[in-house]
Amino acid sequence: MRRPVLPQRLLPQRVRVAFQRRADWLPAARRVAIYGLALAVGTAVLQWLDYQRLARAHSDDIYILLIAAAFLALGVMVGMRLMRPAPPLPAEGNVQAQAGLGISAREMAVLRELAAGRSNKEIALVLDISPNTVKTHLARLFEKLGAQRRTDAVNRARELGLVP
Repeated sequence: MRRPVLPQRLLPQRVRVAFQRRADWLPAARRVAIYGLALAVGTAVLQWLDYQRLARAHSDDIYILLIAAAFLALGVMVGMRLMRPAPPLPAEGNVQAQAGLGISAREMAVLRELAAGRSNKEIALVLDISPNTVKTHLARLFEKLGAQRRTDAVNRARELGLVP
C-alpha cells in the first residue's frame, strides 16, 4: 500500500527543501541525536551523584533496608518450600508394597475405606459385602501390615504409601 503524499503546496518552503535534499537534514538529525545522548549521560551522572549523596547521608538506613529485603526473600523462599503440597499418590497407591505384602484388590478397597475413617458396617455398605467379610479382610490386613489396631494399620499403610 502506498503512502499518501502531501501536496507540495501544503508544506512550508523550508521543509520542502529539506526533504528534497536528504543530505541537508542528516547532519541535523545527527546533531539532535548527539545532544540527546549528551543530555541522557548528563542526567545519569546527576542521578548517580544524587545517589552518592543519599547513600552517604543514609547509609545505615540503606543497609538495614537491604538486610530486611534479603531476609524477606529468604523467608518467602523457605515458606514456599515448606508449604509446597506433597505430590499426590497414584490412585492405586504403592503397587510394589502392595505386591510385596500380598494385599489383594479387595483388601486394598477395605484399607482405603478404613483410612477414610469408616466403621465395619459402613465399609460393608460401601463395598456391598457383609460385615463378617469386612472383619476377615481387616484381620488379614492387620496380619500383613503387622498391626494390632485399626489406627496402627492405617498409619503403617500411610508409611508404605498404600493410602494417602
